[in-house]
Amino acid sequence: MNTGRGRGGRQQGDVPPADDAAAWFSGRLPDGWFAGAPEVTCDRDEIVVVGELPALEDGRSDTGAEGDAADTAAAEAGRIARFREETREQRIRIARQAEARYRRKVAWGARLGGTRELFTTASVPVMTRLRQPERIVLDTLVDAGVARSRSDALSWSVRLVGQHADEWLAELRSAMERVDDLRARGPAS
Repeated sequence: MNTGRGRGGRQQGDVPPADDAAAWFSGRLPDGWFAGAPEVTCDRDEIVVVGELPALEDGRSDTGAEGDAADTAAAEAGRIARFREETREQRIRIARQAEARYRRKVAWGARLGGTRELFTTASVPVMTRLRQPERIVLDTLVDAGVARSRSDALSWSVRLVGQHADEWLAELRSAMERVDDLRARGPAS
């Protein structure tokens, strides 16, 4: 879990650790909202809570008839929309408590079958300076219709790297945690 450390960013003392956020949300959420513990991911700006909704009855759409893939997807999307509407006030109340505790915004989402939807996630601007070779890559993605803008192209690129570098990123995060532990045990300045 990334807690907001790193070169050029906020330092560890700027935001409280969110290492216990998954446990806090599991204990705080009303029973019956999700089938199992929610997936909780954190960075220095946001906590995203995504839960698996109880399955549609007998794998059928809400119309009660066996449906094709489009009917199933529509039923799943409808159930997620209903959950979003029915839980809005409680989710806001829980998010405010979590935001006070962790000093991060909270976003919600739900998953059902093959459908996953996030509700109002944060879009955080990131300042960067790119040299011409990197700008050309972004412009190529825009020109090819892969992205609408350089910003979208950069976001797309980051997602692609994340998908293909999960193991390496996990190892890097583990190493950063070991460094933080060593710093914490070192002499006070």
